[in-house]
Amino acid sequence: MAHLLSAFIFLIFQTLALSKSAHSYGHGAHTCRSYCGNLTVDYPFAIQSGCGHSGYRDLLFCINDVLMLHISSGSYRVLDIDYAYESLTLDDPHMSTCSSIVFGNRGNGFVVERWREPYLNPTADNVFMLLGCTAESPLFQGFPGKHLPCRNVSGMGCEEYYGCPAWNIIGPRKVGSSVYGSGPPECCSVSFEAIKAINLTKLGCQGYSSAYSLAPLRVDGPHGWSYGIRVKYSVDEGDSFCKACEATGGSCGHNVNDFSSLCMCGTWNSSSNCDSVHSASHRRTWSLMDVLTGFLGCIAVWKLSTKLGL
Repeated sequence: MAHLLSAFIFLIFQTLALSKSAHSYGHGAHTCRSYCGNLTVDYPFAIQSGCGHSGYRDLLFCINDVLMLHISSGSYRVLDIDYAYESLTLDDPHMSTCSSIVFGNRGNGFVVERWREPYLNPTADNVFMLLGCTAESPLFQGFPGKHLPCRNVSGMGCEEYYGCPAWNIIGPRKVGSSVYGSGPPECCSVSFEAIKAINLTKLGCQGYSSAYSLAPLRVDGPHGWSYGIRVKYSVDEGDSFCKACEATGGSCGHNVNDFSSLCMCGTWNSSSNCDSVHSASHRRTWSLMDVLTGFLGCIAVWKLSTKLGL
């Protein structure tokens, strides 16, 4: 019986060793990569807790195979993630287009949390056309220290937008004068950089439209514009860390408590890369788990051997 028990104990510890080896260096790669519908969700984004860059935590959600982005102004459907040009294309269902004008302050606009501003902002060639704004709107009263005129962005603006068939449905338009002497215009086009936030309530506007330029491609007329919100993302300070992590077989993530960068290396995490030596805390944690598992396995084998009379 003693020999049989020894053999079983040896087998248990061999199994533990093999299991530990199978989850070590090299098997952490791409564990954070996900898919939602036909979109790939990869660094710096993630839909799993602890994955991706901390600046994009709690940002993307996969709901019934539809990838959604959520910020303080609301939720948007993600139409595309361009990792080469570091941009996302978003859709707001209550945003006006060339075929439909939506009033009633139903649109989201675009406002990001202060802590997320360094990472996520609409591109410079994205025009926001604010619709049905009141005469008391900051757009016409002037932001602190300046008066903000409505203007075209990347060749797109309200003058062309007025040519959309949707305007024929809602009736005559107030174009207004260049100094707004005859009342505010029905549409005022601005860049995101000019006002830093598209908050329809604070701006006193009833709706908005957004379009972006796919330079160097130029189209004739607003019916050919690309409607949606084109957002630029940036993780310059985290690129070197993530590249070093992935080069050693790890996946880029972050600590969910203090949001520091982590390299996920299978059964352990590193603050640098998967070639670094395990910290003392990691070694101690796995050692205790192995001993406990082995001890319980030995008890089970002993009970079985006793029952069989070996």
